[in-house]
Amino acid sequence: MIKKPVTPSVGRTPSPFVSFSPLPRLLACSIALASGVATANDDPFGGSDSLWDIPLDELGQVRVTSLATGTETPLDKAAAVATVITEDDIIAMGATDIDQVLETVPGLHVNRSNQTYTPKYTFRGITSLLNPQALMLVNGIPVTSAAFGNRGNVWGGMQIKTISRIEVIRGPGSALYGADAFAGVINIVTKDRNNINGTQAGLRAGSFNTQAGWVQTGFTTDRNLDIGFVLEYQTTDGQHEQVDQDIQSNLDSAFGTNASLAPGGVNTGVKSTDMRLDIKKDDLRFRVGYQGRFNVETGPGVSESLDPVGQFASNRINTDISYLFKDVAPGFDVESRASYFYNTQEVEKGSVLFPAGTAWPDLSASPPGSTLATFNNGIIGEPEYKEEQARFDLSSVYRGIDNHHLRIGTGFFWGDLYETKESKNFDVAFTPAGPLLQPKASGLTDVSDTSEVFLPEKDRTSYYLFIQDEWQVADNWQLVTGVRYDDYSDFGDTVNPRAALIWATTDSITTKLLYGRAFRAPSIAELFATANPVALGNSDLEPETIDTYELALSQQVNREWLYSVNLFYYSIDDYIDFVPSTGGNIAQNIGERTGKGGEFELQYDPTSELRIIANYAYQRATDDNTDKLVGEAPNNQVYGRTEWSFMPQWQSSLQINWVGEQKRAASDTRNTPVDDYITVDVTLRKQNVVDKLDATLMVKNIFDESVVEPSAVGGIPSDYPMAGISLYGEIAYNF
Repeated sequence: MIKKPVTPSVGRTPSPFVSFSPLPRLLACSIALASGVATANDDPFGGSDSLWDIPLDELGQVRVTSLATGTETPLDKAAAVATVITEDDIIAMGATDIDQVLETVPGLHVNRSNQTYTPKYTFRGITSLLNPQALMLVNGIPVTSAAFGNRGNVWGGMQIKTISRIEVIRGPGSALYGADAFAGVINIVTKDRNNINGTQAGLRAGSFNTQAGWVQTGFTTDRNLDIGFVLEYQTTDGQHEQVDQDIQSNLDSAFGTNASLAPGGVNTGVKSTDMRLDIKKDDLRFRVGYQGRFNVETGPGVSESLDPVGQFASNRINTDISYLFKDVAPGFDVESRASYFYNTQEVEKGSVLFPAGTAWPDLSASPPGSTLATFNNGIIGEPEYKEEQARFDLSSVYRGIDNHHLRIGTGFFWGDLYETKESKNFDVAFTPAGPLLQPKASGLTDVSDTSEVFLPEKDRTSYYLFIQDEWQVADNWQLVTGVRYDDYSDFGDTVNPRAALIWATTDSITTKLLYGRAFRAPSIAELFATANPVALGNSDLEPETIDTYELALSQQVNREWLYSVNLFYYSIDDYIDFVPSTGGNIAQNIGERTGKGGEFELQYDPTSELRIIANYAYQRATDDNTDKLVGEAPNNQVYGRTEWSFMPQWQSSLQINWVGEQKRAASDTRNTPVDDYITVDVTLRKQNVVDKLDATLMVKNIFDESVVEPSAVGGIPSDYPMAGISLYGEIAYNF
């Protein structure tokens, strides 16, 4: 039987502010010091002096997080609006990719980018073309690409067998996590020895010619080394839902050509390999992870022109080593951590921006533009880059002052974007009507190490300092305050404070008042791009900033019922957008946005065999310059899931996801919003079908609902189609 967590994502405690025994060191090493604080479940200081400690006999019933402050704290007492998703939750919902998991978080919607259908994690309506406003961490280490500020444009999905748990903060996190913890923070905690019970091997197969397999093992050596290892592989042709028109259809209509490949299907195939190794001995820990993405197809086409040829690849490596120095002085512990991140974008097959036969006005004709220049092989662009990032972080906790838990940290970051390469068969001419592509006289040409390359090679350094105090003001009051200073080599410095007042209102009710400021660092492309026909950099950019205010309340009504509600308001300044000019679209700090809304979560456990979870989220984000909705995100979302153990070793799950209509951006000429949709998924699992063999059947979108997400600039008029009904089967053998 699946071990089912008793409490929902808002947590549970028997009574407020009780003095408890120390928490055990769940993972005895490592604060997530990639940005200066602990990972979602790695508090090296053990939370032993937490003002919200939990009796050991209650630990299995309470979800805790250290993502909010670095101290392990019950979710309802955490100094943020947070969600914890365990491995058991992931199994229950029948997820095969992290995007399916994150879609269940209230206030978070997963949209799609035109860049290889890369996911956009849209928190509370805060969205943009490449989605750099959401920070993703893997074991506390950012996986942010310096090139574009997101997770990279060749993400290729992320499978879930390597994941122990996922913790999410909805709202700002820069006071702890620094850059890009703007709209929200997603921390993926991978499996270690404690999360793996023996050895398991499994296979999955299903729709779209999907085939996957994994093996995981955890053990302790005779030298007391705890070792956890997971290897996962998947190949899929991907869904090929049809689009009737693309941007080339418009060019054909304008210029009298017939080059478009529409109607045709989107291209979403990918091969992926994920590996995680975790080695721990006492207070020393070493982790390494690898994510290889190959044959990543281009979705709707990089330029929203269908491209069944182009394929990209990416190699990502995360590694870190940390050590906890205990009792350096009375009540004073110190943890050091060094980490390294490597990321690439590679072209496996030529990326065709526009198909063979496309034609553009020929500016070399007389008079200019009187005839068309035809690209017989299509318009081809092959951008590649590599990057390395290294971080060293030092953090300490001091518990020598009564009723205070003082955390201080500092760190240094170095990043290098190098080997930026590109081959292309076009030149860019900037005209009053916009950029026009012209055939390059030399045909497909390697323009690496020239002024024509899409991105210059750049490095970036930064350092930070932060301080945070968790102060138990009274038996039922806690005040968390903190501030972080970051200094960057390429745009200057920034200061981001936070404050959280937490009140245990009654034995069953907790109320929280939260404030935080966050920033988003301009990407290398936004600062320095000089040869991109769509977007040009501006070295004078300031970081985007956001101030967020939240009021949250949670109540454990009785043993069966628990709910939480939170309201939020935010204001964004210096939002970066690309402004048309005679020289192209240039990045500028011109945007101001405000947003407001709320989220409601409910859990009902009528029996030990049945669990019901539901949440609702509302947001209204406004562009202050136009006084119109930002759009490209749902204003309303509803999610529900039932988990039922209906006989010994049989479990079923039914989940329903309603995504409300999504308005258009102010710059979008399409007046009709993206329709709302409802998807229904069913999962059936049987343990010990035969001895030690488990089997799972998963049906996604069982009623074959038509699902589309907003297209980037309207190049796909009918928007991005998502998968219809799909079926997967999975078996796992436990050795």
